Amino acid sequence: MRARVTTHARFAIAEIDKRVYGSFLEHLGRAVYTGIYEPGHPTADKNGMRRDVIDLVRDLDTPVCRYPGGNFVSAYNWEDGIGPQSERPTRLDLAWHTSESNQVGIHEFAEWAKSANTEMMLAVNLGSRGLDSARNFVEYVNHPGGSYWSDLRKKNGRNDPWDVRLWCLGNEMDGPWQVGHKSAAEYGHLANETAKAMRAFDDKLELIVCGSSHSEMPSFPQWEATVLEQSYEQVDYISLHMYFENYEKNTAEYLALSEKLDRYIGTVGGVIDYVKAKKRAKNDVKISFDEWNVWYHERKQDTERMKEWGWPHAPALLEDIYNFEDVLQVGCILNTFIRRSDLVHIACIAQLVNVIAPIMTAPGGAAWKQTIYYPFQFASRHGRGTALRLDVDCATYNADVASNVSYLDIAGVHDADAGTLTFFAINRHGEEPIEISMALEGFGTAKSVEHTLIKHDDLDAKNTEDNPDNVKPEAVSGARLDGNSLSVTVPAYSYSMIRIQL
Repeated sequence: MRARVTTHARFAIAEIDKRVYGSFLEHLGRAVYTGIYEPGHPTADKNGMRRDVIDLVRDLDTPVCRYPGGNFVSAYNWEDGIGPQSERPTRLDLAWHTSESNQVGIHEFAEWAKSANTEMMLAVNLGSRGLDSARNFVEYVNHPGGSYWSDLRKKNGRNDPWDVRLWCLGNEMDGPWQVGHKSAAEYGHLANETAKAMRAFDDKLELIVCGSSHSEMPSFPQWEATVLEQSYEQVDYISLHMYFENYEKNTAEYLALSEKLDRYIGTVGGVIDYVKAKKRAKNDVKISFDEWNVWYHERKQDTERMKEWGWPHAPALLEDIYNFEDVLQVGCILNTFIRRSDLVHIACIAQLVNVIAPIMTAPGGAAWKQTIYYPFQFASRHGRGTALRLDVDCATYNADVASNVSYLDIAGVHDADAGTLTFFAINRHGEEPIEISMALEGFGTAKSVEHTLIKHDDLDAKNTEDNPDNVKPEAVSGARLDGNSLSVTVPAYSYSMIRIQL
């Protein structure tokens, strides 16, 4: 199969916000306890945080991390996580039917974030609580001193404020499963008033209002319209969430789901434009896609298991073990975010450790990279700069979610400072390689090319504690430059990163 791709330096979509490679940690399962925090572990630092996990997170180079939830935040009292750890209460978490010890709170997470080289993106509880709790939390986190909450922070050991810029106004408030679920009108009013109070403290905060939990919600996209009509001029982003499933084990259909993702983003972009015009607003609202990942491997059985287990602390829960097929899916998702970088300015892979995550740990033992670690790492490290609009001519197929799905899913990024062009290419065809001929126009002279490939003959191949390198990238030869033309062949069902030095 052949594909022709044309790109030009002037065919720019937008500058990519590095926060599109953000991450997410929720007090859920083993994400926090025995995930990032395990005081007795051989690698634990003075704060009880696992250094082996910190090293893996730093290698991902994820600029922001959303915390503490997720569904967890909608019944969370942030005050439970401050003060001496020995005096913190144990609470029942209604979202995941577990017990929360509160041994990790804002102080511990902030120290971990600093060690992991990531910025905090904090969520406030607009489910069981509301405006007053949110404004107090912001004051505790961001005020220098001389007030009740800022002085309490100092008493608890942190003199300087953390100056957190990104704040989520609740989580998935459209969902009937959410503690404190509200109608769009109720939530829109509460989010607007909470945002006003937070901006009265600091009008430079970046605030994220809840959009739809997924595009199949009965209230989508009216939810976005109603919420934004009430809050548009007080917020900077609207959040979207989407998880990707392959219960039917149909790879072609599975790998077409990024087309559904693209439509979801486009539809919400249209709603944003509509509300902005209706309100005659001057500010722009962008998208924070702050929960996304493959999630189906352990979902059904763990959801049933939750009903029977009482209230355990940090049980193994939703620990999907990813395979090679998921590498291709995650690559397609990230490519979609790159191509939609004019709208999507923040995105958070959900989650970071153990719970539907690129990093796995064994309590007291090793930490290792899941298969999906690699496409996320490649995009995060090399997908920064200007997103390019590519003209792609390749054979297509029809799927249930979309027609004319290209067998070649490809995104391109121009990093002018580094003098590089980077292309992320997924071959969705299961049998045929794709011979790509690419015209590179307006970039100057192309000097050298590197091709990194992730390929495995078994779509179900996994990385495990005993075999952590079963699926991993390798440098391959064969990519050729002829003047400003690139020729490269990508194998059937494969992920490729092609980097050109200019």
